[in-house]
Amino acid sequence: MADFQLRAYQEEVVERALRRENVIIWLPTGGGKTRAAVYVAKKHLETTPRAKVVVLVNKVHLVDQHYKKEFMPHLGHDYYLVAVSGESEEKDFFGRVVQEKDVVICTAQILYNALTNTDENKHVELSDITLLIIDECHHTHKDSVYNQVMTCYVEKKLKGEQPLPQILGLTASPGTGGGRTLEKAVGHVLQICSNLDSAIVSTKNYVSELKEKVPRPLKSFDIVEKRLQDPFGDHLKSMMQMIHEYMDLPPDVRLRECGTQEYEADVVVLEQRAMLLQDNRLLAQCALHLRQYNDALLINDTLRMMDAYRSLEEFYINKFPTAIDGTDFFLVGLFQENQVELQKLARDSRYENPKMGKLENTLLQQFSPNVKSKGILFSKTRKSIHCLKDWVLNNKALQEAGIKADFLTGSGNGSTYMTQNEQADTIRNFRQGTLNLLISTSVAEEGLDIPECNLVVRYGLLTNEIAQQQASGRARAKDSKYSVVAQKGGREVQRELTNEYLEELTGKAIAKVQEMSLGEFRKKITELQTEAVICRKIAESCKAEKKSRNTAASVQLLCRNCFKSVASGSDIKLLDNQHFVNVNPDFKRHYKVGVQVVLERSFEDWEPGCTISCSNCNKDWGYEMKYKEVALLPNLKIKNLALETPQGRTTVKKWKDVPFTVEDFSFTEYCEDNFPNLFD
Repeated sequence: MADFQLRAYQEEVVERALRRENVIIWLPTGGGKTRAAVYVAKKHLETTPRAKVVVLVNKVHLVDQHYKKEFMPHLGHDYYLVAVSGESEEKDFFGRVVQEKDVVICTAQILYNALTNTDENKHVELSDITLLIIDECHHTHKDSVYNQVMTCYVEKKLKGEQPLPQILGLTASPGTGGGRTLEKAVGHVLQICSNLDSAIVSTKNYVSELKEKVPRPLKSFDIVEKRLQDPFGDHLKSMMQMIHEYMDLPPDVRLRECGTQEYEADVVVLEQRAMLLQDNRLLAQCALHLRQYNDALLINDTLRMMDAYRSLEEFYINKFPTAIDGTDFFLVGLFQENQVELQKLARDSRYENPKMGKLENTLLQQFSPNVKSKGILFSKTRKSIHCLKDWVLNNKALQEAGIKADFLTGSGNGSTYMTQNEQADTIRNFRQGTLNLLISTSVAEEGLDIPECNLVVRYGLLTNEIAQQQASGRARAKDSKYSVVAQKGGREVQRELTNEYLEELTGKAIAKVQEMSLGEFRKKITELQTEAVICRKIAESCKAEKKSRNTAASVQLLCRNCFKSVASGSDIKLLDNQHFVNVNPDFKRHYKVGVQVVLERSFEDWEPGCTISCSNCNKDWGYEMKYKEVALLPNLKIKNLALETPQGRTTVKKWKDVPFTVEDFSFTEYCEDNFPNLFD
């Protein structure tokens, strides 16, 4: 540890933290925020009786990265450290882990679950922790899990409960929260400070050293002219017009321009309206199919025509066998009648997307067989990065330049997600040089430690100033380049310029907050915290009132696709505080079983079974889970179901928002109902 030294600007930003004040360290990406946090943790462990340091991150791959690259090398000789994520066995006895270890690095969800779990082996109190480090702390807002953790802290603080941990937040940009004026930006920064109960600190005396150590990449707008002819896109629009005419739009409905995000918003509202207000399946299904065509137009604007065609082909491949009425037959038939022509147009290289050519040139400027380059290509969706990888691997010029590419997406279930192990392998291969181009969604914007990366490309992205700064900060090598590939006059360029203004505004807002007197700052923070607690209690009261408005038995669950009534709300039970399962054995009549679900990690009391879908229309509903090797329970996705309540039909995205109370699952009651002979 003798060689563990901070730069002058790092020493400046940790001064108040070493005096045990709650602070947010604001340094640019690559400025060494994590190294500063390790230093604070070391001093804290050395000087605090029964010290307990917990480090929170917001992405699974950062647990391992912080543990191996930062905390373990500097603290591992003298202290007991552990890294805990969703796949770690330690999560099942997290309370004991916190008691036994000196430093715990985990996802925020792990800690929040422990704070709210009553099981002695899993429960943790905030008073057990002496220093709480929150990485990428600008996410501490609204209903984020960071803010859920800090809500527990703030409520205890306002009640005068002690002890509470010291807070150390780390961020490259708190942003402006959507504010476009200095006043609103200041309000947002104060709100972040309030949520974290912390002052925000930055270097004042060593700005020149910081700029020298963290140079900004050379920024370029690689602009392309709009393609003059787009027969493939025109053909898609003509098919959409036929659907418009078929569904006989209500006179008060106006759909905006096809191939835009605004059009997508319009058809989403139309589908909701058709299902909830009019029980009009024709209108609802047409809206769903129009969204697929609009997605294809958006893909056509960003990627290859063949990518757009394949997205439609993939959607329709399973539609014909599950058609249940004339609307389905019309929509499927329309695609089948035009399929050959669409495929022919998609293969016509004369009309290919010029953005792809510009992207190729941008990559070739940095990559060649004799130059060691490393780059990240950011794009919006999981679908787009899969298509871009396919394009890179099949592009002769890019392959001759020595580009070795793979994609990086968020973890989850399904073919377009990555497992946590796959994420870790990809990041490791990129770091070691087996890969030299990472094609990524926003998952790689924050925290990924690749100092030698010399190219960042943003392609087809409309994001806020925080994401832009985070992405730019990935290019840390000397003479690195940050490229925006976009169409002339397009929204991407305007958004990029707007974000540059908002980045400057963020700096001004932070300066204003730092200029406040200590008394004024603390008074404002306490006001905001008190206001937040009151608003939260009102929201919780309204939510409880909404749930008490209906009994579970008065609510029917409908298939989101065919509107068939398939279950009662009283059939649904909450298992282990996270799974919403149907305990009615008659529910089996309404679904068919598909393929086996494979999850990366194993679980204490259950294992996944097969996917389930509507027996009438094949709509995905979730999957079966086997609980305690006895109970086979359908685990349902509420977003794929509709709710028929006494007040009318509605939909929700998450189970926590259903308008009735879901009772806890009782294993004993389940066995008594389903295996009565065992209790005779």
